[in-house]
Amino acid sequence: MKQISTFILLFLLTILSILAASCSSDQPETKKELLIYSGITMIHPMSEIADIIEEQENCEIIITKGGSGNLLDSIRVNQVGDLYLPGSDSYIETAVEEGLISEHVPVGYNQIAIMVQEGNPKEITSDLMNFTNTDYYIVLGNPDSGSVGKETKRTLEAKGIYEEVLNNTRRLTTDSKDLTAVLINGEADLVINWYATATWPENAPYIDAIPIDEEYAKIKQLRLGLLTTSKHPDIARKFMDYAVSPEGQALFAKYGLQTIAP
Repeated sequence: MKQISTFILLFLLTILSILAASCSSDQPETKKELLIYSGITMIHPMSEIADIIEEQENCEIIITKGGSGNLLDSIRVNQVGDLYLPGSDSYIETAVEEGLISEHVPVGYNQIAIMVQEGNPKEITSDLMNFTNTDYYIVLGNPDSGSVGKETKRTLEAKGIYEEVLNNTRRLTTDSKDLTAVLINGEADLVINWYATATWPENAPYIDAIPIDEEYAKIKQLRLGLLTTSKHPDIARKFMDYAVSPEGQALFAKYGLQTIAP
C-alpha cells in the first residue's frame, strides 16, 4: 500500500497514463491497482485494511490523503479512483448528488475536541469562549479545505461566536495533520481537531484533548463511498465489507474512532 498527497496525484496520474500507452501488449499482466481518497484522521485504519486487501486480492492500493474538501475537488478534476472516505458524511452526500458515488457504508464516527499542548500548561477549560480570549495563540482549520474546519465553523456558529473567534485566530490551516503539528511544535496554545488524532501513539505524548459539550460538538458519521469511476468495484466492495466487519471495526477503534453498532 502506498500513500501520496493530493498535490502530486494529478502529476502521477499523467505520467502513469503516458507510461501505460507506451507499454507493448505482450508484456506480462500487472497487478490491479486501486486508488483510495482518505481523510487524514482515518489514514491509519485505512492503511492497515489496504495492506490486508492487497494480500488477499493480489492487488496494489494507493491511498491519497488530505483534507476532505480538497480530496473531493481532486475526485471531480481527476475523474479516477475507487473509494472515498471523508471526515464527515456531508461530503458523501455532496458526492452522491454530483453522481460521483454509487453506494456507501457507515464505518464509524468522528467528533471534534479542543486540543492543547501536553499537560495543559495554560489550564484551558472546555468552555468554547476560550477561543475569544486574545491572550491565546489560536489556529483553526479552514472550512473550505477539510472536514475539521467545516465542523469547527458549524460548532462555533452554534455557539454564536464564529466571527469573533475568526478575528482572534492567528491563521487557518488545511487539515487535522497541520492542527496537530502546530501544537507539537509549540506554535499554538489551542486548536479544535478531531479527537481521534490525539490518541495516536505519535501524538499522544504531546497533546491533551478536552471534550466539547455535545450540544455543540455533534458526532459525525463516517461513510466509505464507492466511486462511480471505479475500475475494480469487486475489490473495492471487498474493502468496504472488511471495513464494516468486526476485524475492520477493531482497526478503527484502535486509532480512536468510534465504531458502528454491532
